[in-house]
Amino acid sequence: MTLTVATWNINSVRLREPIVLDLLRAAAPDVLCLQETKAPVEKIPTGNFAALGYRHIVSRGFKGYNGVAILSRHPIEEAGELDFCQRRDARHVAARLENGAVIHNFYIPAGGDEPDPAANPKFAHKLEYLSCLRDWFRDNRPERAILVGDLNIAPREDDVWNHKQLLKVVSHTPVEVAGLGAAQEAGGWVDITRQDIPDGQLYSWWSYRARDWDAADRGRRLDHIWASPDLARGAGGSRIDRHVRGWFKPSDHAPVFASFDL
Repeated sequence: MTLTVATWNINSVRLREPIVLDLLRAAAPDVLCLQETKAPVEKIPTGNFAALGYRHIVSRGFKGYNGVAILSRHPIEEAGELDFCQRRDARHVAARLENGAVIHNFYIPAGGDEPDPAANPKFAHKLEYLSCLRDWFRDNRPERAILVGDLNIAPREDDVWNHKQLLKVVSHTPVEVAGLGAAQEAGGWVDITRQDIPDGQLYSWWSYRARDWDAADRGRRLDHIWASPDLARGAGGSRIDRHVRGWFKPSDHAPVFASFDL
């Protein structure tokens, strides 16, 4: 079985339902993982997704903020959620395929604007979340697992438009990069995108603040696809569909894809 997985921070699934449907028609991933759905579970527009073959869904969500969902053309069963920091804030959901492989969908806290945990509670929360993630993976080392999501960190120098200028900007600070790296190492996760595309600038997010995001190209790779080593050996086909960032009323993120031989 070859499974194509996509991850996309959609920034409101109800507002941007038309472009989600466009992506499902054009790219037809087997599984689409969404973050920042900003909708209660019962308000996610499942009917039109089901009409395109995505009849299976697991999700968590609230009105107006956070939220994660996994849409699938293949049968899936809910595999729980991780409630780090005891906030019940809909930042994770997991699904299990019939062959036993588990897909984790994460939306890691953005962290606000000031990279100082003493002055900025949002940044402190982000660092705490990363520590909880590391500890959980240390105790629950994954097998036959895929992890995707908006991890809100661009870890490598070539994952941002200017490494030196962004060293003190939230999403690329050394303390965040170290925290994400520790979580990745604790779980033995393989960064599939960089396994497939090891060199060169690579972005999945461009700010709404740029008058011409494409020309300025001040991007960051905040969206990731990882896999446990057993599945990483059969992974490939990674890409970021940059052109989707230019669709009508877009998210500020572009979808990221990878395929797995399961």
